[in-house]
Amino acid sequence: MTTKTATPTLTEEQSAFIRVNAFPATVSTLRRDGSPHSTVVWIDEVDGEVWFNTAVGRAKERNLRDDPRISVLVLDPANQYRWVAVNGTASFREEGADEHIDKLAKKYLGQDRYPWHNADEQRIIVRIRPGRVDSSGFDD
Repeated sequence: MTTKTATPTLTEEQSAFIRVNAFPATVSTLRRDGSPHSTVVWIDEVDGEVWFNTAVGRAKERNLRDDPRISVLVLDPANQYRWVAVNGTASFREEGADEHIDKLAKKYLGQDRYPWHNADEQRIIVRIRPGRVDSSGFDD
């Protein structure tokens, strides 16, 4: 097992691993008291950033408004020794958030539209700019 440590960017192989595979990821944010909050999300890779989609008001969005530090881990369910972990800083994007959750629904569910759209929720894209990338099971 080879583990790559402390690179500041995703390699093309790592980017494709995130972008192509419908592997759920674990995202960890920090609560106001400093304790971690972890949750499972659908992820995407866009131009070297890791993206996920959430609704305004959820714990991860509130936590990131207070402290933008974030960690995401995606694990190949068929090979526990093949994974990518990204630590970085989160920013938000409202534009295109509804289309993005539909894109993720296609990737993860095979459906053209996210089946749990709620008119009372405002969707938001969380963009993670990598500050550190660790991985295992990749050639480079």
